[in-house]
Amino acid sequence: MSEVETIRASALASVPHAFLGRRGGVSTGILAGLNVGTGSRDQPVAIAENRRRAIDAVLPKAELATVYQVHSAVAVTVNSPWPDDERPKADAMATDRPGILLGILTADCAPVLLADSEAAVVGAAHAGWRGAVAGVTDSAIEAMESLGARRERIVAAVGPCIAQPSYEVDDAFESHLLNQDAANERFFIAAGGRPHFDLPSYVRHRLLAAGIGEVETILLDTYSDPDRFFSYRRSTHRSEPDYGRQFSLIGLSA
Repeated sequence: MSEVETIRASALASVPHAFLGRRGGVSTGILAGLNVGTGSRDQPVAIAENRRRAIDAVLPKAELATVYQVHSAVAVTVNSPWPDDERPKADAMATDRPGILLGILTADCAPVLLADSEAAVVGAAHAGWRGAVAGVTDSAIEAMESLGARRERIVAAVGPCIAQPSYEVDDAFESHLLNQDAANERFFIAAGGRPHFDLPSYVRHRLLAAGIGEVETILLDTYSDPDRFFSYRRSTHRSEPDYGRQFSLIGLSA
């Protein structure tokens, strides 16, 4: 049995956390590995086992809290996990409760994990381009502050996601971001006659602009590393009928 790969950020070394990929799971076929996405057509028993392994790799015996991710800027505070069919539609969470793991699912979007160790408050955000532009990381910070965190003490890590060389976008996408702020030009390059967007750098910029004290970026491209990560865009380009999702987890020890 292969071991679950845990990718950790030095900025978050004081709290249990990890960015996970596809290594170490039981799913097979095009979803092979540690697929944790209940929205996929994977076998429920495989997803449940993969989730159990993910929890054990980060904070054994913790309760897992997830939300129904909709590419929004909505953040919620977590006192206890919701039943699966009652999860709120949101894309960020914060908690001060020990023994809870906040879980963000991604397949190219940027997962963001945050912590204020002094206040014992952690947060997590799902930052696709829509949520990132709408301010999902700002919402995550505000949710953490509502529990006693202070943004100048918060440290954050942006996990594996689609990197700029792999992220071709159309002209309308680029125009939309430039119309919001002309300075966003720095997050685009032209390659092959089309703009390419630097999602992790944009998310990092939003965190620093919000006053976060330290932001670490894990420079791993989900699209270009099929042995290690699931990728929605890669699966689409390969005309595959389904795609897996990977976890990013953070919590507080009991």
